[in-house]
Amino acid sequence: MVNTTKTKSERELIARLKTGDKAAWSECLETHSPNVYALALRLMGSETEAEDVLQETFMNAYKAIGSFEGRSGLGTWLYRITYNASMMRLRRPNKEFVSVEDTMMAEDGRLIPEQLFDWCCLPEQEFETDEVKVRLEQAIQQLPEKYKAVFVLRELEELSTQETADALDLTVGATKVRLHRARLWLRERLSPYFTEMATADVRTEEGV
Repeated sequence: MVNTTKTKSERELIARLKTGDKAAWSECLETHSPNVYALALRLMGSETEAEDVLQETFMNAYKAIGSFEGRSGLGTWLYRITYNASMMRLRRPNKEFVSVEDTMMAEDGRLIPEQLFDWCCLPEQEFETDEVKVRLEQAIQQLPEKYKAVFVLRELEELSTQETADALDLTVGATKVRLHRARLWLRERLSPYFTEMATADVRTEEGV
């Protein structure tokens, strides 16, 4: 997680970045490139594309650092640039996305997935297996783009709701809604797999 608290050292680093200090930019790259690359990889689903986004992010940051007002942390600002660069690539022609806009809704406005198996209640060790990790990663990659970014920053990069909102230029309310929809989407997508897993465990215990 990137700490966006305005420390004296970060303010000094930003000041140096604005002067074009090469050492400052090297420090910035060393500190933030792992997180930028991780976000790009989650959003793009391709190492090659993620590397291109990484380069593009810091090139754009270099060009725009003079206008950076410091309202958010440097890391949050870089996340925003990364997100924008990724979305530009993802919205090129021939990209296909899955829509959840037609998901059923309850009277109180909550989304209702087609299947409501509560896979969050599976034993924690189930989530430590390689197979489950692969399933989760595949499902995350299939999330609609606007939900994926919120989920990755909030749940995987462990940013706060406010930091996530700042990075994506959203309101806190919109961020919470998108995160909620991302969780429901993932639960619906993964519930058949976890239902099958739970059934298999029961059969094993019963000696079937």
